Amino acid sequence: MNNKGTLGVIIGNRDFFPDKLVSEARLEIMEQLERLHINYVVLDEFQTKLGGVETFKDAQRCAELFRRHASEIVGILMVLPNFGDERGVAETLKLAGLDVPVLVQAYPDELNKLDLARRRDSWCGKISVCNNLYQYGIKYTLTNQHVLHPKDPAFAQEVLDFLAVCRVVGGLKRLRIGAVGARPGGFNTVRYSEKLLQRHGISVITVDLSEILGRANRLTKEDASVKEHLDRINAYASQGKTPDEAMIQIAKLDVVLNQFMVEHDLDATAIQCWTSLQTNYGCNVCTSMSIMSENMLPSACEVDVTGTLSMYAMQLASSSPSALVDWNNNYADDANKCVLFHCGNWAKSFLPDVEISNAPILGTSVGVENTYGALDGRTPASPLTYGRISTDDPKGIIKAYIGEGTLTDDPLNTFGNRAVAQIPDLQRLMQYVCRNGFEHHVVMNASNTAGILKEALGNYMGWEVYQHCPEN
Repeated sequence: MNNKGTLGVIIGNRDFFPDKLVSEARLEIMEQLERLHINYVVLDEFQTKLGGVETFKDAQRCAELFRRHASEIVGILMVLPNFGDERGVAETLKLAGLDVPVLVQAYPDELNKLDLARRRDSWCGKISVCNNLYQYGIKYTLTNQHVLHPKDPAFAQEVLDFLAVCRVVGGLKRLRIGAVGARPGGFNTVRYSEKLLQRHGISVITVDLSEILGRANRLTKEDASVKEHLDRINAYASQGKTPDEAMIQIAKLDVVLNQFMVEHDLDATAIQCWTSLQTNYGCNVCTSMSIMSENMLPSACEVDVTGTLSMYAMQLASSSPSALVDWNNNYADDANKCVLFHCGNWAKSFLPDVEISNAPILGTSVGVENTYGALDGRTPASPLTYGRISTDDPKGIIKAYIGEGTLTDDPLNTFGNRAVAQIPDLQRLMQYVCRNGFEHHVVMNASNTAGILKEALGNYMGWEVYQHCPEN
């Protein structure tokens, strides 16, 4: 087994269907979960009739089992080998009180086995069970096919996608984001509501940038922690033409930021970088942000808290790093392509040719010599999931948009962190982004996880989610 998460398994039953269907299902489900290296908690076949759940007593026993493993269980797999008892499974979930996602699976009947010995009626039973879950106010996930056998290859992907939904939901409900510094004055676009986030379990811990810079300035190049972080940075990316003095500044800042994250048990950060850092400290923080994002502790610039929230959600869905980017340029006259860009803080996973450099655009106002620490590199072709979470204060809601496309190897002669994205019906997407007041920042992830994110953010978190798909 591994750390994909533990599923609580409920085997539904109804007494006038053949008992052997329940026994077979229990063994088949256990076999498939073990093959996928997924931990599970299920009733023993002697605790209830065949390990199934039918009566209220069965529900009590199963709920008590789940409560004992509450710290491990990330989701519930509800299995219907036959019609199932509509109340038993719903009461199990209500009594357990775990508040985790639920996947409802039902077995298919076979045309030549609709006799009393093998008849299931799970197609109908699933509708009845879902009706009861709805009445009880329990949120649930459906398989793409209404009925699906555990031995069908599609079932394995359904379970893995469901576990990704569980990761997103569980991770966001206890997320702690560090907001380092004040929002730059010229970036009203990244304003957000801490109160709306807190209502959904997302905490924001703030610190004044002067405290971080003050602690960094008290360090010297002789400090063991600075030497350690400098070695880590040199192992992460080529120094390029970055002066040694700038590398020391970058390393000292990296030490303090990591200390701040440990002190407050943070999962992610959003950092003020434009232009106080360059003016008052003399370097960019991009390299540190890139290292954090690569290590699954995402970091967004310009104190874009909901940007780093978006990065974290996508990271949970895909188990791979995310990057904050600008919807930056058209790509010639191709209506379905655009340029994604940022000064230089993308995770190394996006930048196989990464090098520590400077930020030429920012350098025009603060001096290029004060912008070392930005990364330079081009992202090659890959799958693309993009999206953005935002707080909409006038409506009092959290909203998001998500979609999929591809990153391409089309020519792109510029600097910084850069990529070319191809997105079906891109112009309609841009209309949606602009008309609904979303930020110019978007998040990219090298995966195809838009469906997972829609289920997690829309169904379980209760946010308003638009999934962009090309019109037919």
